[in-house]
Amino acid sequence: MHVALRPRSGCLVLCLCLSAFTLLLQSLWVPAEITSEEPAGRSPEEQGHRGLGFRRLALRLEALSTQVQRLSRERDVPQLTKDDLSLLLQSFRKDQLGLARLMEKELKRVSMRLEQLSRHQHHQPNTPPPPEALIHTGPKEKCEVPTDRAYPVCAEKVEFLRARWQSDPCYAFYGVDGTTCSILTYLSQIEDFCPPRLGRNHSALPWHQENHSYTKKAEIRTTLSPLHAAIRNNSGPAVTFIRSRVERMSERWKQAAVRMRQSSNQTDSTQMKVLLYPGALAGSAGQRFEALVERGGPLGELVQWADLSASLTLLGHNLTFSTSQQQLHSLIGAAPGRGSCPIQRPLIFDLIYTDYHGLAHLQGAMGLAFLHYQCRFRILDSFGTEPAFNLGSYARSHGYKTLWGSWGLQPLQYMTMFPHTPDNSFLGFVSEEAVKDGKEEELESDSNRKNRIAVVYGKQDYMWKGKSEYVEVISEELETHATVYQPPGLTSNLPSFIRNHGLLTQEHFLRLLRGAKVFVGLGFPFEGPAPIEAIALGCVFLQPRFDPPHSSENNDFYKGKPTTRQISSQHPYAEKLIGKPHVWTVDVSNKTEVREAVRAILRTEVKPFTPREFTCEGMLERVLDYIAHQDFCSKSLPTWPPECALRVHLGPLGQSCESVCQRSSLVCEPALFHHLNTPAAFTRLKIGCSSTRQEVNHLFPAYSPWGQQCGLQQDPLLFSCAGSDLSQRRLCPCRAHLPGQVALSPDCLS
Repeated sequence: MHVALRPRSGCLVLCLCLSAFTLLLQSLWVPAEITSEEPAGRSPEEQGHRGLGFRRLALRLEALSTQVQRLSRERDVPQLTKDDLSLLLQSFRKDQLGLARLMEKELKRVSMRLEQLSRHQHHQPNTPPPPEALIHTGPKEKCEVPTDRAYPVCAEKVEFLRARWQSDPCYAFYGVDGTTCSILTYLSQIEDFCPPRLGRNHSALPWHQENHSYTKKAEIRTTLSPLHAAIRNNSGPAVTFIRSRVERMSERWKQAAVRMRQSSNQTDSTQMKVLLYPGALAGSAGQRFEALVERGGPLGELVQWADLSASLTLLGHNLTFSTSQQQLHSLIGAAPGRGSCPIQRPLIFDLIYTDYHGLAHLQGAMGLAFLHYQCRFRILDSFGTEPAFNLGSYARSHGYKTLWGSWGLQPLQYMTMFPHTPDNSFLGFVSEEAVKDGKEEELESDSNRKNRIAVVYGKQDYMWKGKSEYVEVISEELETHATVYQPPGLTSNLPSFIRNHGLLTQEHFLRLLRGAKVFVGLGFPFEGPAPIEAIALGCVFLQPRFDPPHSSENNDFYKGKPTTRQISSQHPYAEKLIGKPHVWTVDVSNKTEVREAVRAILRTEVKPFTPREFTCEGMLERVLDYIAHQDFCSKSLPTWPPECALRVHLGPLGQSCESVCQRSSLVCEPALFHHLNTPAAFTRLKIGCSSTRQEVNHLFPAYSPWGQQCGLQQDPLLFSCAGSDLSQRRLCPCRAHLPGQVALSPDCLS
């Protein structure tokens, strides 16, 4: 048979032949076992150099195979006859697999033999120790893998690093060179998977926490200059927004700090070194976010970062602010490489505020140290993370696995925009206010200046889809304005009766709201800060009702979010905790209901209103108490809020603890669950338990009337105010809260 080959095809055949020849040599070249004539006392590493030769052969073989496959993909198929070359390739690949299995088997056999010789042979008097022993071990110490029950995975980790030490440059940075001695040194002195060597102990691990020799009290400041200095080296539209917001609100912040300093009920707090790392602004995610900011994208997260930064600064803590993933590695002392190794030194920050993106960046940079220091993380999480989604193993086995969640943090480490998920900590933000510089006359002036104007909440064109009839009804009673971003050269899809101002700066947008009577919600975005600020500026918020409620089961936006919440309107907080006359929730498909609501709003005089928890003082109080009392690094049970705040409720079948407590005008407090997780708690409620079982279940502690079964929680990470089941009556830890300050109990505020 004659096959006409082009030059490329000839090269392909040559490579195939070379590959086959190399495989044949490999299968035949198996070294004989070490004989008794060989000098005794060779280290496993010296004997392993032959194994490394096989490894190099395997790598060469893999490279050749890759080249053959590439050439095969590039070959000019129409020039071949009867697919002969394709059949030849298949034949060679079949032989290649068989020979590779044979080589693997022989390498394992040789490796086992070398280990046996290493264990049973003794050093000859005149045999010098291997070079690596001089570097990594004592003069009489062998580089053998220890067997110690206290370190059960040591041998497994050694085998892993023997095979993978070159997969990340950080191993070489810490001195690993593939030898057992270097691996054992690394696993005992840098990681803690093997017993200490050369008199070292695990307290000497370079990245473990050091005890501070002194503590400094955090004193309330009345200046934001340290924050300006911290932000100065960061740039981009998002940081510009944060900086401008801080500057615009600086006088209000300073006045709040002065009032707090004069107050006698300050909580003493240690000065913290705090890192603020908005991960959504870093790396590739940051580039996408920055582009959205310039086109009318979400600003709620930036509002929260700005206000958190101001709060921490005024409370006297030392801030570092970064939006650079590269700088993050330097700040935390990450080893060069891909993040497989621990950081080089103890973490210098007492607290790290970040988000879900930043959490992933930290994990990718800290290696084993990530778990050691995760108790210091605080995650800004707008929509909340329920415990059932937070614990990875439970989420996977019970159908709660999503793209978010599964980090295994304490649920209270997640900090939300609104107090909608009591399992998390409510961080919040500060609302704009109608009063400037504390002048009451301006309040009256703003109230009288209200015109028959409606401003529509929706900065991007897609938010208006399907809402024309709803907005048209409003425009019959009010002059209707919009602030929709319009890309240059594109025609607006807004109705002709809408007066569009385009994308406004925050200052101009607030000025527009000050002259408006109604702020109109289109149904999206969900749960943002703008409605609270509009209400604080004297507007009435008109929003759509959702029937059925939105959730991860029927809404694409909430799909994948680590929460089971049912969203009854665009802004549930405004609907339920503020309500009329400031908030009207309507069926937007019912024109009559919308028209009557607008007319009723026009007949009603509404003054500006701001809940205390969205004032500067309210946010300072929360952040102060969180830093003073939330210690997730302690192994002891939570003591804040104290047990005196506990109000025990046994809920009806099918209700969550969140709703059980709300029904009594209380708040579910997850930090108090451990007081109820005992048989005595059921006894005090005069509940007779025929049996009591302990289980990993986010509904426990609970009582099931069928069989009179009482259930206790086995994993504290699953204590949950959320979650309900028709077969369980939840045992709920409720507490009272300060007026306008849901996060704090009257029994606990210092």
